[in-house]
Amino acid sequence: MSLRHLLKQVALALAVLVIVSPVVLFFLWMLSLSIKYEIDNAAYPPVLIPERFAWKNYLDVLESNRFSTYFLNSLIVTGSATALALLVGVPAGYGIARMRAAKAAVVILVARITPGLSYLIPLFLLFQWLGLLGTLWPQIIIHLVVTVPIVIWIMIGYFETTPLELEEAAFIDGASRWQVFRHVALPIAKPGIAVSTILAVIFSWNNFVFGIVLAGRETRTLPVAVYNMISFDQLSWGPLAAAALIVTLPVLVLTVFAQRQIVAGLTAGAVKGG
Repeated sequence: MSLRHLLKQVALALAVLVIVSPVVLFFLWMLSLSIKYEIDNAAYPPVLIPERFAWKNYLDVLESNRFSTYFLNSLIVTGSATALALLVGVPAGYGIARMRAAKAAVVILVARITPGLSYLIPLFLLFQWLGLLGTLWPQIIIHLVVTVPIVIWIMIGYFETTPLELEEAAFIDGASRWQVFRHVALPIAKPGIAVSTILAVIFSWNNFVFGIVLAGRETRTLPVAVYNMISFDQLSWGPLAAAALIVTLPVLVLTVFAQRQIVAGLTAGAVKGG
């Protein structure tokens, strides 16, 4: 091994350490807060590993009267927003890629990078006029503002990298455009669809701003429920950290189990230009 190659490896390891270490540190500190009693959380100097573990912090969150309601709300909103985004985004990405509609791709890019807050006030007024505030529909619809551009942009990049020979052969055999899309393009695009699904789920599940404005008392999602645990007169760090970790767990598990699909989609060009 040459000295230059060794220096490159060391530099890469240091760069990864600098980038990853803050995230790992914050996660470990959140985990520490979640398993400590309040007296340990308020101790100085801070205690990382307590002598007694306060597992009741997790039990208090899970046994909360409204936790199951908020969890179900998050599942409905995220699942619906992701499913609708895939239903619209995958065919749209295929059509834009095959028609080489550069202007349409630019519009999708603009929609992708535009902050969601730009749509919030007009849509809030619209939902208020329609009488939908306090239901789950406003959150599902406004989450599409985030999920649809993500799915379309990823699928455009993925379909642009897939070979056209199979589709041309299917056309020669008499297949229609819909049949080619369904039986040829979709099976090849599975890694890209997996990446789109995972990213749409992550962005929708973690969304906080839309929920805090549009959700009612019975339609809050988990991120909003965690925020409502913060009060000025009393703040319990243990249950708050436990709730935050519980909110993060589904997305973390999904990412771990789908990491092969993520890598396959990324290496196949699913995020080309992204």
